[in-house]
Amino acid sequence: MANKNDPARYGSIGAWAKRCYLAGRSLMDSALRPHGLGATQWYVLHQLAEVGPTMQRDLVRLLQIERATLSIVIAALVRKGLVEQAGDTVDLRQKQLRLTPAGRSLWGELPDLGFIQDVAFDGFSTSEIETAARVLRLATERLAQHAKGART
Repeated sequence: MANKNDPARYGSIGAWAKRCYLAGRSLMDSALRPHGLGATQWYVLHQLAEVGPTMQRDLVRLLQIERATLSIVIAALVRKGLVEQAGDTVDLRQKQLRLTPAGRSLWGELPDLGFIQDVAFDGFSTSEIETAARVLRLATERLAQHAKGART
């Protein structure tokens, strides 16, 4: 078993995946700041703009964030007039979210964040990118499965 103090572990693929994520998130935050949005707010708006009305509980799973955190994000978007909540027709305790006209308008004004991926992966072949994505996806699935087995 590797020593937990081994400096080589900090150069691992997991460490680089995290650093890449954080660098991309920093660029995302910089691009959204002039519009008064954070990254998680953007992800909610993206879901509602590109997919359509969505149950709030489903966003917890989709965004992989805590319910309380999502509630704070949604409350901020509602205060800004960008998102509205409506009670579900079957279970009024559940909330369906949808963009307001102001939210749709803002969505149309936001910068295309695709530049982040373009900057990060410029010069890599499609097969290199596909391999990296496949490796990270499979590693994530294995870790999730392992964690699920450890809880049972």
